[in-house]
Amino acid sequence: MFYRNIFSELLHRMKNRPQRMQVLIGPRQTGKSTLARQLRDSLNLPTHMASADAVGTAHSSWIQQNWETARSLAKGSQGGALLILDEIQKIPQWSEHVKKLWDEETELTQPLRVLLLGSSPLLMNKGLTESLAGRFEIIPVTHWSFSEMQNAFQYSLEQYIVFGGYPGAAEFITDNDRWSRYILDSLVETTISRDIFLMSRIDKPALFRQLFELGCQHSGHILSYQKMLGQLQDAGNSTTLAGYLKLLEGAGLVCGLQKFGSDVVRKKASSPKLQVFNNALLTAWSVRSPADWKQDTEVWGQLVESAVGAHLVNQARLIRAEIFYWNDGSKEVDFVIPFRDKIIAIEVKSGRRSRKISGLTEFLKFNPRAKPLLVGTGGMPLEEFFTRSIDQLF
Repeated sequence: MFYRNIFSELLHRMKNRPQRMQVLIGPRQTGKSTLARQLRDSLNLPTHMASADAVGTAHSSWIQQNWETARSLAKGSQGGALLILDEIQKIPQWSEHVKKLWDEETELTQPLRVLLLGSSPLLMNKGLTESLAGRFEIIPVTHWSFSEMQNAFQYSLEQYIVFGGYPGAAEFITDNDRWSRYILDSLVETTISRDIFLMSRIDKPALFRQLFELGCQHSGHILSYQKMLGQLQDAGNSTTLAGYLKLLEGAGLVCGLQKFGSDVVRKKASSPKLQVFNNALLTAWSVRSPADWKQDTEVWGQLVESAVGAHLVNQARLIRAEIFYWNDGSKEVDFVIPFRDKIIAIEVKSGRRSRKISGLTEFLKFNPRAKPLLVGTGGMPLEEFFTRSIDQLF
């Protein structure tokens, strides 16, 4: 069964638009390789699939070798062949080599259908835009939604809020210690050590790890860079933290939402609101049992708001929208989304007694055309919200 909602779009493109390469970009453990195998089975074409993740520091000749293997398969097939290259951003100058080989395909009688997979959006986008303009289409792959986890693993709403949307970890949720180790060791450590540290210059790796942990544990909180520096042990500065936070965002782990406003300079200078892309990144650090999370109304409120934020930042990647927050003194709006000349202001309610004051009324004074939306207690039920895309909220 195909639990990822994007599979039908991928299959349609590969069947009807073989003149362009298709590119799946998204974090680790979100189903890219599974989607590729499902595509292989559905197209019923001779297929060659290889991953640069399995060969260490691969040389650029790796692309040429695998491409020629797929071409040999295409010669014996009336419909051509399918080439799938995973973690391709790990090959030096990968986009230049792919461009040369792809352009050669136009002269062949049996051109390949090519699917590229990558877990580093920053590095993938750079190569795509610099070398492969007009030759590809991107399908963003986000963390799994509530609907997908519910359909595949029968997750309840509470389970999704606590355990997030990592399909590979679903079998461990009855063993909290094992589940936490899987998230932190198999997912987080792999992403940081193999996708970020090996592919980007990190002068202060200890500070980077501390920032990541801080971002996870304070998901849903607004923290100034100076306050972050006060909680981190390694020396650094706000510019370093902002750069590291951008790398974490590119890896689909943690981002810093900017304050909504018309002044671009003030937006960039504002204190970020930390937000995980998957609630598992927030809860895996804790020794709490699933039942303990809901007993503490303040903690449960943070989890609910973080889950709402995670849903929004993942959905935003699908349509290239931006998510902001807004505050004025003690008054706050949890999330603000400008989209297609419209604005929606979201407040999350979970039944907790929060110290922050609703800022919806104040926000609407400055933005009278904005649509207010209450999510949770007294508003749109969480079950309904988690099934909505951003454009369906307007």
